Amino acid sequence: MRTDEFDFALPDALIAQHPPALRGASRMLHVHDGVCADRRFSDLLGLLREHDVLVMNDTRVIKARLFGTKHSGGQIEVMVERVLDDHEVLAQIRASKSPKAGGLLRLADALDVEVLGRVGEFYHLRFLTTEPVLELLERYGHLPLPPYITHAADGDDEQRYQTVFARAAGAVAAPTAGLHFDEAMLQALRDKGVQLAYVTLHVGAGTFQPVRAEFVHEHKMHSERYEIPQATLDHIAQARARQGRVVAAGTTSLRALESAAASGALRTGSGDTDIFITPGYAFRVVDVLLTNFHLPKSTLLMLVSAFGGMDVLRAAYQHAVTHEYRFFSYGDAMLIERESSTKDTNSTKNKV
Repeated sequence: MRTDEFDFALPDALIAQHPPALRGASRMLHVHDGVCADRRFSDLLGLLREHDVLVMNDTRVIKARLFGTKHSGGQIEVMVERVLDDHEVLAQIRASKSPKAGGLLRLADALDVEVLGRVGEFYHLRFLTTEPVLELLERYGHLPLPPYITHAADGDDEQRYQTVFARAAGAVAAPTAGLHFDEAMLQALRDKGVQLAYVTLHVGAGTFQPVRAEFVHEHKMHSERYEIPQATLDHIAQARARQGRVVAAGTTSLRALESAAASGALRTGSGDTDIFITPGYAFRVVDVLLTNFHLPKSTLLMLVSAFGGMDVLRAAYQHAVTHEYRFFSYGDAMLIERESSTKDTNSTKNKV
């Protein structure tokens, strides 16, 4: 497949710059049986069924952006991509001249950092402090809003660019499908009999990068850390036993689940994943996907096209543009039901 097959025209006015006034106030495009239906996010309560399991990503966005200077005096911007331990990170660095191994950085006029070297496209950095990196980032860092949001992060963003169930610090981008949920919706789903389960996938900055290769198969996928707890495996097994469906809240939850089932059976544990889901992929776990609208030529648009079908998703995105849905992180939602999601609920490929 050519990357251009996943391109579409999007007016800038449809890129949401701010969240809706209230969580859950967004519109939702429901895609099922090849049909698009205009709904509200609040309709999700009626569309999910008793005994379904809703799997959400409980990663927490860290204040990953830092500003400072090199030892030589040049201005730099550091974007932490992954926290390795209490003192070391992988990061992107924006500077007029790339820093060299052994060089020192001064960040936020408070932190001394040593450049240990390069790891692929990232810099390996060591914070020369006794305090843990995550605590330092919370104190001195800035929230890393996506590149298509044009304002600097403010107090409202610090609250709304974070899910209400965020727990495990480590992401540099929010699992945006989860931003729609408030506590009232989560409780209403529990009351209905929908199981709530969690995975952790620390979203990396690569999620915003368009595929630049001419052909899809030439793209090198970024890697992210994920974890699947035993409780989530148990909830999925219970849902299957009761004819329920596995509903992934976001592409990150889906990627974690499908990565953990790469051997054929869903397994607990943690690891790195660079799973690249494109049309033709055989889904092993997820039946229904709640997601936002994604960037042209992005790996996430390829993923949802694999899930819902290329022609169906192409028509759905055209419908969304025509009807002026809000796009990207702060935008509206889409609920995609695979045509086979009811028929194959108990099939062997969904075994736990």
